[in-house]
Amino acid sequence: MKTAQLLNIFAPESTPAASIVQLSIFVLAITAVIFIVVATLLVYSMVKFRATPANADREPAQVYGSTQIELAWTIVPVLIVVVLFAATARVIHAIQDAPKPPTAVDVTVIGHQFWWEYRYPSLGIVTANELHIPVSDATRPRPTFLKLLSADTDHSFWIPQLAGKTDLIPNRVNALWMDPQRPGIFLGQCAQYCGTQHAKMLQRVSVDTPDEFDAWVRAQQQAAAQDESAAAGKRVFETTACINCHTIRGTAANGRFGPDLTHLMSRVTIASGAAENTPENLRLWLKEPDAIKPGSLMPAMKLSDAELDALVRYMQSLR
Repeated sequence: MKTAQLLNIFAPESTPAASIVQLSIFVLAITAVIFIVVATLLVYSMVKFRATPANADREPAQVYGSTQIELAWTIVPVLIVVVLFAATARVIHAIQDAPKPPTAVDVTVIGHQFWWEYRYPSLGIVTANELHIPVSDATRPRPTFLKLLSADTDHSFWIPQLAGKTDLIPNRVNALWMDPQRPGIFLGQCAQYCGTQHAKMLQRVSVDTPDEFDAWVRAQQQAAAQDESAAAGKRVFETTACINCHTIRGTAANGRFGPDLTHLMSRVTIASGAAENTPENLRLWLKEPDAIKPGSLMPAMKLSDAELDALVRYMQSLR
């Protein structure tokens, strides 16, 4: 079973993330040297030229017009800025202008208040909140290229171990790519304040082996499961406002405002990572969304207990 990794920018698992970490360490090293030099000179001056009873009534010698000192504090900072600029520009160019191989996986990411929509155009898949991508190693490179869009306000896509932070801005298309080199679960966070539930707009990336990814694709391409024992819950779903916001392929539900629920139970979490996908949490989410995610924009449907039980059974059949 895959275990989730903590958000750690210093443990890169893909080429873009590794490049960013190397640049960060380089910048930290230079700024650390500057800090040490300045702090050393400051401490030396405080000790060497401190006031004493013997010199309390005298003013230190005033020195003006040292060409060497003025050149030093002008040229050295300029050189530091040039070096940092060149190193940063090189990394930005390497990441943003990386060639896209024919084996790449394309994913369109759409940020919503407050969840993530993932579309795989060439695979005919639409899912939400949990992104599946294949591992990409040197013998079988298969990077994932993401097109980033926003449906409402500014969001920010950030999986620290896989790629840099990139904003999703209305009416603008941004992009990033990642080539994770080992399977696992990698966590992320919307890094741009986007409203009440910004802090619970979480990201979960499952990096699968080639066989696991292909199996996931085949499963996601199927229509929703038809379970006759859950027919009562399906009727509840189709006769309430649920059908206006959500899509379940193979049914009359074709809403676009909320996440696609065709394979809801293939996801480990609900509410964009705010809670585990368990029957208890699912029932609470349907009964009172604000109990899990206040301000989530999902209305409480005011269903009876019998209707809730039937609807939960139907949701659990969507695998």
